[in-house]
Amino acid sequence: MTMVRHFLDIHRLEAADLRAILDDAHARKAARKGWPKGRPDADAPAKDRVLAMIFEKNSTRTRFSFDAAIRQLGGASIIANAGDMQLGRGEPVEDTARVLSRMVDAVMIRANDHEDVERFARVATVPVINGLTDRSHPCQILADIMTIEAHRGPIAGKTIAWVGDGNNVCHSFMHAAPKLGFHLNVACPADYHPDLHDLARGGNHVTLTSDPREAVVGADVVVTDTWVSMGDGDYEARLEAFEGYGVDDALMNLAASDAVFLHCLPAHRGEEVTDAVIDGPQSLVWDEAENRIHAQKAVLAWCFAETSGG
Repeated sequence: MTMVRHFLDIHRLEAADLRAILDDAHARKAARKGWPKGRPDADAPAKDRVLAMIFEKNSTRTRFSFDAAIRQLGGASIIANAGDMQLGRGEPVEDTARVLSRMVDAVMIRANDHEDVERFARVATVPVINGLTDRSHPCQILADIMTIEAHRGPIAGKTIAWVGDGNNVCHSFMHAAPKLGFHLNVACPADYHPDLHDLARGGNHVTLTSDPREAVVGADVVVTDTWVSMGDGDYEARLEAFEGYGVDDALMNLAASDAVFLHCLPAHRGEEVTDAVIDGPQSLVWDEAENRIHAQKAVLAWCFAETSGG
């Protein structure tokens, strides 16, 4: 019997599978050096396969990177906003999953509610990939780790400082820490701490503090994200709560001398990060964005690989 491989959360993956996906991402990027962006990879593991993409949230990097990814794997894509589908008129998630499983070979969903993606995956008979939910953003973290490793070597043993909101991206970093053997310092205001279940998944690989300086001292990587995410309605309250959490030159100077800066974008320049940092020599945000393509190619290839089981 062939088992369906979903990619919903990093904490669900075996460490060996996570490492294999990252290694494949590095290899696929290296193999394409100098190629036109539209040329399929030599092995074209998604030849004749179709990826459906469903968007409940606005997207730039997820939309373009997944579309480029499936094309480079030799496949094709169908893109739809949830509001344009019957999902937007109340069709049950499960019914949509059953229908799309008959029409495409995999589904990527960028959703508001994590539970909707889990419900979709429970009945889908094709791979389902979490392209972002309110709880996690696993594809982003793969690109982040790939970027760190490309510039600073293996992630194991490194210290990453997360400064800002304990949000979905932070959750996925916490999921990855024990799997890959790095340490994560999380600095956020008390009212915006990460989900405690996700914090527990990080175990002793995660340290939580309210002091950005404490988190950043000696860190190999400094990461932040917007303080106000899509759907948050408390803009002014958040700006007040996060005062002092902006990543500037003074904060970066507390990190290791060769520390790098990451941000999943879009950035609110002048809020969570200064122009001097995001445009500076330590910033890897543009490589990070590009690596979404290669990380997601590796995820898709892993999902398409047939696994025998009971």
